[in-house]
Amino acid sequence: MKDFFKYLLATITGIILVNVIIFLLFFAMIAAFSSAEKPKKIDSNSILHLKLDYEIPERSDDNPFKLFSSFNFKIKQQVGLNEILFNIKKAASDSNIKAIYLDVTSMSAGLATIEEIRQALIQFRKESKKPVYAYADYYSQLNYYLCSAADKVYLNPQGVVELKGLVSQMIFLKNMLEKLGVEPILIRHGKFKSAGEMFLLDKMSTENKEQTLAYVKSLWDYMLSEISTQRQIPVERLNVIADSLLADNAENCLKLGLVDKLLYYDEFLEELINVTHQKNVNDLSLVTLSKYSKIPARYEPGKKEKIAVIYAVGQIDLGENDDDQIGGNEMSEIIREVRNDKNIKAVVIRVNSPGGSALASEIIWREIVLTKKVKPVVVSMGDVAASGGYYISCPADVIVANPTTITGSIGVFGIMWNGQKFLNDKLGITIDGVETNLHSSIGSLTRPMKPYEQQVIQKSVDNVYHVFINRVADGRGKSVQEVDSLGQGRVWTALHAKELGLVDELGGLELAIEMAKQRANITGKARIVEYPKKETFIEKLLKQMEENARTKILEKQFGSWSKILKTLKSVEHWNGVQARLPYDIYFE
Repeated sequence: MKDFFKYLLATITGIILVNVIIFLLFFAMIAAFSSAEKPKKIDSNSILHLKLDYEIPERSDDNPFKLFSSFNFKIKQQVGLNEILFNIKKAASDSNIKAIYLDVTSMSAGLATIEEIRQALIQFRKESKKPVYAYADYYSQLNYYLCSAADKVYLNPQGVVELKGLVSQMIFLKNMLEKLGVEPILIRHGKFKSAGEMFLLDKMSTENKEQTLAYVKSLWDYMLSEISTQRQIPVERLNVIADSLLADNAENCLKLGLVDKLLYYDEFLEELINVTHQKNVNDLSLVTLSKYSKIPARYEPGKKEKIAVIYAVGQIDLGENDDDQIGGNEMSEIIREVRNDKNIKAVVIRVNSPGGSALASEIIWREIVLTKKVKPVVVSMGDVAASGGYYISCPADVIVANPTTITGSIGVFGIMWNGQKFLNDKLGITIDGVETNLHSSIGSLTRPMKPYEQQVIQKSVDNVYHVFINRVADGRGKSVQEVDSLGQGRVWTALHAKELGLVDELGGLELAIEMAKQRANITGKARIVEYPKKETFIEKLLKQMEENARTKILEKQFGSWSKILKTLKSVEHWNGVQARLPYDIYFE
């Protein structure tokens, strides 16, 4: 009895301590949030500080817990692409903003996201006649591409500009799987559909190497042409710089015309002081993105006629939406809601997805087709809108894509595993059981697939591919044969996709909204309403505390490899026939 009360007391004490910790954690968060910047009028002669030191999401998240670190109790400001673009546009007509300071040393973003910000900065310079200044201790290749849009590019005297060309590499697991005794069973349609190559081969197939080189070179050529225009350096010269690695120190970067001046940060601040006619650094007003977002625009958007912007971001699967997943069922409900709202006159679907479940893609496709019958639907493609991402895009009235968007990959596949040798030979585990029919255990990880079963699944994959290309043919006004020739799983840049008729216009989200507005015959201002709607406070709190800790641990332990581990983990969701880009794309 004595021990009983001892353990009972210990349990009660433990429960109290846990609750106290949660209570203190909660109030620490509240205190941190309450100390965040409050909206107020900005000073005259201010400079908008575009500090893009984070992975840029498609839209801002008003979830305070999303940006809260439970490790150091700090808030990391993270403004979405939608708000970045709006702030740049707002700053152009704001008399208090005299210039933009572009600060991107540790930026992480997809190429199409970078391109949208870059074009917004060029438009800012053109419309406002105000300068854009870029400063960094070191410019990575993609960061320099963005900063080349600035009037002046400054570099630390000991820094460099990375200009070497693009590389796209794949990891191959064939030899490892063979050593483990695990057999991947890949069933696909499309000679360019390179899904599963990482499991089946030890190097890229000829077809995959051909298509990858084509789209990587297309992106590189486009980047160089844009840098050439802004920096007045011939494309041929830029290629020589890259091939010879000439930009290997700051002095060379200056001589080659890649940067305008070599300055330490304090010297760069002196330049900004001169621009704003201030006396010293203490008088300099650098306005952060998060603060500027809280400053109201000079005009109020229209309240009656609405345009819905639906964000379809992440892998496509059945079920509900998540931060990095498009849930086919929930997304369909959202589209139905928008379709039935009489105040919404047009729909823009922002697609940033490598695809995923073919069935989930079909469910979303159906709702878009029905919506198109009652109001205009325009698709805006982000960094990637491939395979299932293209599947849900193809029925739109208009498809707008950034020149650097990765799209196409019209093909399907299915992958299963035979782990019998691994279980038997490596672990000493054997499996036995009973089944009522000849193929009750089809798809089991514990035995090889029978030839007839493989034929049945191949037929299913071919079926889905046939439906896919018919959907594209209907949506794009092409013959099935023509779509088949463009499909076969081949990946394209939007530049090529436009030439092939898979994309209608080159541009960003703002162009897509403008085209939706025109098709809906909206002459005045329109109110933009975004979907999916935000989660409740409690939902955000419970979900984010878990996700934030998990992500931080992964990044802390594995650094840049954490992206690869996330990609491998996503394979567990590859259930059923997949309309999916078979790899994630990161450029260096």
